[in-house]
Amino acid sequence: MAEPRPGGHDLAEVVRRARRPLPGGTTGLLALLGALLVSFALLRPGQFLTIGTAQSMMFQLPELGLLALAMVIPLISGGLNLAIIATANQCALLMAYIMKSSGAGPAAGIALALLAGLTLCATIGFIAGQIIARTGAHPILVTLGVMSVVDGVSISLTRGTVISGFPDAFLAIGNATFLGVPVPFLILAAVAAAVGFILTRTPFGISIYMLGSNLEATRYSGIDTRRVLVGIYTLSGVLCFFAACLMMARFNSASAGYAQSYLLITILAAVLGGVDPFGGFGRIGGLMIALVILQVIASGFNLLGLSQHLTLAIWGLTLVAVMAVKFLATSLFARRRRIKS
Repeated sequence: MAEPRPGGHDLAEVVRRARRPLPGGTTGLLALLGALLVSFALLRPGQFLTIGTAQSMMFQLPELGLLALAMVIPLISGGLNLAIIATANQCALLMAYIMKSSGAGPAAGIALALLAGLTLCATIGFIAGQIIARTGAHPILVTLGVMSVVDGVSISLTRGTVISGFPDAFLAIGNATFLGVPVPFLILAAVAAAVGFILTRTPFGISIYMLGSNLEATRYSGIDTRRVLVGIYTLSGVLCFFAACLMMARFNSASAGYAQSYLLITILAAVLGGVDPFGGFGRIGGLMIALVILQVIASGFNLLGLSQHLTLAIWGLTLVAVMAVKFLATSLFARRRRIKS
């Protein structure tokens, strides 16, 4: 009888984990979200639980949400992409330049800009993935280097200036509503659903989980880990394109310095949403709930007139508290199992 291939058990386990319903930790996140909604509703009656506040949150959430999706995919694979903000900003600058300088009509200029931006983001991600896959260097070091190069090029070419003034048809992407729901939120929901499908229902997605669980076992399972790594960072780059489009449309401008504070927040949101920082596990549903929690805290504090810096501190404390509760729950469960056995 032939010996089982190394990693065969890992493959079956990873598939089960990737396709099972949202983990139990999601219940805790939903409970936290409910508690926050009730608290802010009591503190600001008639102001917080309103359609206007809900629309405002749905307008503000998508940029961070799309960047968080770009971060989550490398995280699940056991890596990290520190170049997501730099990639999105350079993409926005390129598309802004084309829209402003193209001699074609508004529609043709927008189409050309979108094609160029998508190509640029995919190329940056592809190059980062190739370096990681071919050299075996740690993704943190590679993407840190890519971030520095991309940021340096963007600042050098623009001298730190802002490019603004885009066609109304493009601005509608970031400011229009459909049946009362902001279009940016609908875009985030569609992209999140697509990423969730890729991760849980395609061989490529299952391979991402396998890489995060055990790289060597995945390689012995017959999977081309280099190709998967390149695909991971290319897809991460493509998601930066969607974030760049929304940032341009929302702000009616592009700059190399936008959204720099979002980099660490995307990691915070991912871990808060149940993504294992060491790789191998994470669900898009948990990430979306975590993003809503962060946005509710930000909006609630804004209505209370509190500082944005305090909001950042509370975000961090929320993550620490959730991690502490998970650790205590895991320790208690392990102790009960030992007592029963």
